[in-house]
Amino acid sequence: MDWSALLRMPMTVLLVLAAVFALITLVQLVALRQRLHGGRHLAASWRALLCVGAFALTLLLAGAGCALRGYRLLGEEAPVVEIDAHILSPQRWVLTLSWPDGSTRRLQLAGDAWRVEAIVLKWKLPALLAGVPPLYRLDRLSGRYDDPAQEAQAPRTVIGFDEAGAFDLLNLKKQYPRWVPEIDTVYGSGAFLPLVDGGHYAVSLMRTGALVARPDAATAEKISHPLGG
Repeated sequence: MDWSALLRMPMTVLLVLAAVFALITLVQLVALRQRLHGGRHLAASWRALLCVGAFALTLLLAGAGCALRGYRLLGEEAPVVEIDAHILSPQRWVLTLSWPDGSTRRLQLAGDAWRVEAIVLKWKLPALLAGVPPLYRLDRLSGRYDDPAQEAQAPRTVIGFDEAGAFDLLNLKKQYPRWVPEIDTVYGSGAFLPLVDGGHYAVSLMRTGALVARPDAATAEKISHPLGG
């Protein structure tokens, strides 16, 4: 397990903090019970306040962590996903996606090229001045045909990653804009490359929010000379 990759996910940090405050809440509950049994009502009232505050922070951090499920911190250049392609038949491919945290996914795609898209969130002041980096999450992977006419008529493949789930920060922003006023801009970014048998591609996201797709040397050679010429 790549812990550095997990720590780039704000959900991980927030849920760890929520677990810490949940433990603090339990400790305060035990202390509260002891003081109530001892007849120390003034001390018990302070413990009750601490217990309520810790529990409120637990709920807040847990909710924020769930809302940021699937999002990752965007550094100078963040590795997003690596893609390995193998042909099944003309314009039919099987792709293996590998994420920085070690997880993988295998899927089939139709087309001459693959295209991946991401959603990027940027912040307003004061979060921007505090140095909070932009967040991103993968949105979808799709197939792309070279011929526009075929693109309009041939079977297309669109695979949503659905990393965030229903309780998503982006959905909350749309439904309850007053609850999440710190989001400045929400926009999408995409990149695509031709598919070749045995191709290996690396996708990264720049701090500007632009997706960059790069083939390795052998894949670039196959793209340049598809027939081996």
